[in-house]
Amino acid sequence: QVQLVESGGGSVQAGGSLRLSCAASGSIFSINTMGWYRQAPGKQRELVAQITSGGTSNYADSVKGRFTISRDNAKNTVYLQMNSLKPEDTAVYYCRCTAQPMGVISSRIYWGQGTQVTVSS
Repeated sequence: QVQLVESGGGSVQAGGSLRLSCAASGSIFSINTMGWYRQAPGKQRELVAQITSGGTSNYADSVKGRFTISRDNAKNTVYLQMNSLKPEDTAVYYCRCTAQPMGVISSRIYWGQGTQVTVSS
């Protein structure tokens, strides 16, 4: 019903930047919150940043001032600009959205397949 496709991961040295993109496609009536989570080896998945359809965003304390989330509602796409990357930012980054498919009364949660971000010191 709703598919999320991420792009933009990769390897970078500490202090560098990366930009992640996530495009939602399918039979979509509306998309509410879009966000990014990450999971490092041996750790639980955690929220990085999320943004509502109205543009209200919130961030994990660990990324405040370094990461910026934005979205293009016309393209059903969310972005994560990551600056001043640190080795501890290394993780698989997952896109997540809450969306209402066509013909469905309630919203559901959807996840992307994940994209690897590796930051070397």
